[in-house]
Amino acid sequence: MTRPLAIFGGTFDPVHLGHLSVAWEAAELLDAEVRLMPASVPPHRPAPIANPSQRAAMLRAALQEQSRLTLDTRELERSGPSYTIDTLAELRAEQGDRPLVLLIGADAFAGLPTWHRWRELFEVAHIGVLSRPGVDAALPAELEAEVAARLVTDAAVLRAWPAGKVIELAVTPLEISATRIRELLAAGRDPRYLLPCGLFDDPAVLAPYRHQTLL
Repeated sequence: MTRPLAIFGGTFDPVHLGHLSVAWEAAELLDAEVRLMPASVPPHRPAPIANPSQRAAMLRAALQEQSRLTLDTRELERSGPSYTIDTLAELRAEQGDRPLVLLIGADAFAGLPTWHRWRELFEVAHIGVLSRPGVDAALPAELEAEVAARLVTDAAVLRAWPAGKVIELAVTPLEISATRIRELLAAGRDPRYLLPCGLFDDPAVLAPYRHQTLL
C-alpha cells in the first residue's frame, strides 16, 4: 500500500512550535509524508502581515535538519483566494491514486460546510481531524450526515483508498497563539521558546513583525 501524502495548511504568520508539533504527530500517526502549505489569500480571515516570500522563508528556516515535514508553496504562487478544493484537485491530478489526507483542526472541521465546494473535498482526499484527547466538537447536522459513513478509526484503512474517509487524530496541542507572538515581536520582545530555533538564525526572518502597530 502507498504511503499517504498529508497536507497541513494555514497562514503560518509566523509558523510556530504549535504548528510543527501537531504536523509531526500527525505524520507519525498516519505514517505519512506531511507538507506544510501556506495560504496566499485565506478566504476566511484577514490577510497575513508577512508577505508570501517572507512566510516561505520562515517555513524553510523552521523545517531545517529533518525530512518528515516539507514545504509546498503552490498556494503562494497562485493568484486570488486559496481555496482548498482547488489545491487538492491539483494534487490529485499529480499524485494519481496515492492517498491524500487533508489535516485540519477540530474547530475548523466543524465549520467545513462554510468552505467553498466543501462536499467535493471528500472526492479528492481523506480528512484527518486534529483533535484534543477527550474533547468533542459539535458538528452541524449536514456535516454529521456527510461524515457518518466515512468515519474510520484505523489509519491503515486510509492506505487502501485514495480519498473519502474521515479519521480523528488525537494530538497533543500546544497552546501557542500566532497573534500573541506577533504582539511580543511588535513590542520588541523575544518569544524564544514559542518559535522554532531556525527562525532566530537570521534576524531578517522575523523582521516583518518587529515594531509593527497591531490593531
